[in-house]
Parts: sequence; structure tokens; C-alpha cells
Amino acid sequence: MPRQFSPITARKAEAVSTGRPLTRGALAARTRCNIETIRYYERVGLLPPPPRSVGGHRLYAEGLVRRLNFVRRSRDLGFSIEEIRELLRLVDGGTYTCREVEQLARDHVREIRRKIADLRRLQRVFEMMAAQCSGDAVPDCPIIDALFDPDGPSRLATRPATARSME
Repeated sequence: MPRQFSPITARKAEAVSTGRPLTRGALAARTRCNIETIRYYERVGLLPPPPRSVGGHRLYAEGLVRRLNFVRRSRDLGFSIEEIRELLRLVDGGTYTCREVEQLARDHVREIRRKIADLRRLQRVFEMMAAQCSGDAVPDCPIIDALFDPDGPSRLATRPATARSME
């Protein structure tokens, strides 16, 4: 059964009611998040646009600390901006189920596995290119030559077989 109010939303409301507004610098310090990153999250809609003081300074509610920590932790775990947006949509709606969040997490695990496979292919390409290098102090370098070659080994070896078969 869906929850009526999420624990995050409830705690966020408690923090807002007891805290004073934070400047962007104070928010950055509290969350150990770069100011430019905070601006970016505002631009892409992960953080709401903050109200401004009479002097034009952005004022952030205390509860935004939790939201920014949620976004940062999600990024640390490799979630894309779009995936975080979906997680926040569920949390902000307050009616998410564990099943919905589990599905997003399982989708993310599949994407991680795909990336690991791509990185392993990339590793093999670099090992192959490095094996062709004599390591001598000569201007000819097979690695540089391979990087200039648009049809070189990196192009085919790093792409999944399904993408190669479509050409």
C-alpha cells in the first residue's frame, strides 16, 4: 500500500520549521557541495529555485540540506540526473512504494553491469595498443597511430556486438 507521507518529506518539513534560511555559501558548507554544483542542480530542476532576500541573495530553507544530500548521494552511487529526477518525483509525491524504488535500483544495476562490460572491452583495446608499442624513444607510436585511425581497434572492440551488427 502506498505511503501517504514519505519520511523524507516529513523530516524536511520539521527542519524547515525550526531552521533559519541559509545562503548558498552556507548551504554549500553544510553539504560539502560546490556552489557551482548547487547552481547546476537548480538549473536542471533537481533543486527548487530559492526565494530571494530584499537584497537579492538566495535564501535556502534548512530542509533543502536533506534534498541536496539525497541528490549528492544518488550521484555518488552513479544515478543519472534523469534517474534522480524520477526518484525525487516519487519522494515528492509521497506515494511511492518500495517496489517502485526497487525497480529503479534494479534498472540501475543493469546499467552498471553494462558499463562494466564496456570498460572491460576498453581495457582490452588499450592493452592491445600498449602491447604493440616498443617503448623506444622514437617518434613512431602505435598508440598515437591507433588514436588517429577512425576505424582503428578501439572503434570496434569497445562497442557491443549488437551495435556493430547494425552497420
